[in-house]
Amino acid sequence: MSFAPLVTELFSLDGRVVVITGGAGLLGVKHAEVIAAAGGIPVLADLDLERANLAAADVAQRFGVAAWGVKVDITDLDQVHGLLAQVLARNGRIDVLINNAANNPKVENQSGFFRVENFPLHQWDADMNVGLKGAFLCSQIIGGEMARNGGGVILNISSEYGVNSPDQRLYRVEGLPEDEQPIKPATYTIVKSGLLGMTRYLATYWGAKAVRVNAISIAGVYNGQSDEFVRRYVQQVPLGRMAKPDDYQGSVLYLCSDASRFLTGANLIVDGGKSCW
Repeated sequence: MSFAPLVTELFSLDGRVVVITGGAGLLGVKHAEVIAAAGGIPVLADLDLERANLAAADVAQRFGVAAWGVKVDITDLDQVHGLLAQVLARNGRIDVLINNAANNPKVENQSGFFRVENFPLHQWDADMNVGLKGAFLCSQIIGGEMARNGGGVILNISSEYGVNSPDQRLYRVEGLPEDEQPIKPATYTIVKSGLLGMTRYLATYWGAKAVRVNAISIAGVYNGQSDEFVRRYVQQVPLGRMAKPDDYQGSVLYLCSDASRFLTGANLIVDGGKSCW
């Protein structure tokens, strides 16, 4: 007996409409690729409409699906309502929301800017607005629509730093005074931890409405970091490397498809084994 048709059916997203926030970013595009490869229709929602349109056009051409881009500020309630209206007008439905958008301030050359003692409130507000408020508003509006119309999937993109605090030794610069040492900012951990709490809350809140809500906690993606940083980082990873941008595509497909149809409220940690140590 061949299991190929069953496997294909389980992982198929044929015709399903998937909204990806931060869709024009490094990982947003990778999410769109795997959605399209499985037959889904990715909607790349981003502040940068030009980049979103270019990425969507490339995905559409390569995978033969009607991917498209849309400009939205997910921290603005009216714009999120507008996003829903645009998607419904164009596609008639929304099946999956991927809350991918987040601020990720650069650690380099901070001169102590992000240290807890000095952390600026405007940066706190900006990080919380995008990472938590934006994810909540999209879940509220788009998840609410799915709950009213037979169900769907919300996937929250969290981080290893939402599970464990960052090892700040990764970022140390020899010779700098302690109060000038660069660090991964507290807001990143707080936002990503908050997404995990929101995942569990919404999973129980909308479970009876057939809206499944899960999270994936990802590890560091190689994107031109210094050799020294990479050397330090991979010492903590049993698989001995940083992630590639496409390393999460299989997990995203699993969590968005019927292959995970009895899974909700879960956090899938995909970190090369880093959290084992």
